[in-house]
Amino acid sequence: MKATTIKTWFHLHKWTSLISTVFLLMLCITGLPLIFTEEIDHMLEDEVEIAAPANGQDATVDMTIKAGMDHLPGNEMKYAFWDEKHHPGQVFLTMADSSEAPIEADHYLTMNARTATVLENPPNEMTFMLFMYYLHVEMLAGIPGKLFLGLMGVLFFIAIISGVVLYGPIMKKYDFGMIRTQKSKRLKWLDLHNLLGIVTLVWASVVGLTGVINTLAEPAIELWRANDLAEMVAEYKDAPKAKGELSSLDDAIAKAEAAAPDMEVSFVAFPGTLYSSSYHYAVYLIGNTPLTSRIIKPALIDAKTGEFTAIRDLPWYLKTILISQPFHFGDYGGMPMKILWTLFDIATIIVLISGLYLWFARRRAKSEQLARLVKNAESLARPSEEETEFVNDQESLR
Repeated sequence: MKATTIKTWFHLHKWTSLISTVFLLMLCITGLPLIFTEEIDHMLEDEVEIAAPANGQDATVDMTIKAGMDHLPGNEMKYAFWDEKHHPGQVFLTMADSSEAPIEADHYLTMNARTATVLENPPNEMTFMLFMYYLHVEMLAGIPGKLFLGLMGVLFFIAIISGVVLYGPIMKKYDFGMIRTQKSKRLKWLDLHNLLGIVTLVWASVVGLTGVINTLAEPAIELWRANDLAEMVAEYKDAPKAKGELSSLDDAIAKAEAAAPDMEVSFVAFPGTLYSSSYHYAVYLIGNTPLTSRIIKPALIDAKTGEFTAIRDLPWYLKTILISQPFHFGDYGGMPMKILWTLFDIATIIVLISGLYLWFARRRAKSEQLARLVKNAESLARPSEEETEFVNDQESLR
């Protein structure tokens, strides 16, 4: 490789790394607790006892929804969530004074799905894990924050590619994985930086790219609403919003499950919310394997008449985002995968910190070298004592 080409790749690696490093450090640090979200939530939450119904007959979903609305009168239902794997026998309800209300105005209820009784009415507040999550995905700055972090992810990927290009010619002269401990401290950190960078290459590339993909979730949802969802509810274009007494949600769920027999319900979006139309229950179904459980399929049921309207796979770009999420957080392979993700995360933190150290050390070394050159130049320009005496003698003779 020509010297000019190497220099170009070096500058590309240096500047893409420098610009993105601080933000990537924040992402790696906040990502550590997020890997163990389920375990931390379980540790912090109180144990909830799911009582069985006295008459031996489980409550219906409609009974549970009604009980939740009676508990918080004057609100509209927005979402109902189920998570049988981690929270069996529970339903999580989200309500607000309007279906279009922002997330900050939401109220939450945890319901016993078997008895239709309220288990918990948690406050809508920023917990530690929520703070870590929003800091990680958007820097607490909404969509602009997400898109900015997406840009940092692109720079990170360029830094990875340029680092690999530079590492090849360097390692032709040395053994792979060598760390020159007998040399200067800066060379030792350079070797460690290069070694960990190559070891974490695939992981960092996967996590970086999936992170960039995830930052496009909101624009992708808006695109889906404007195209696919609009086509699914085209015949309801001029219909009024479904209000008042709605049809049975139990029946809507049954019709959705009949349309996708190999899937199970994950959540229901009520009319007027972001994930539905103004006229439908949107029943979202998921697969039953660790990976397919991330693939959701919406079925639309007329919320007034209870008639089945449509079911359709999500477009490829939303599927890509959903599939990328478990690869980003490493939460689809159980505890061994989470531990592996943690080790790679820590190694990447060391790569980022060592990169900053090398940049500062290089600047300091250049400054010290420049100072020595200036000092030597000044000493050469300054006359010696003998030269000064000779000049003084000549002056006295005049």
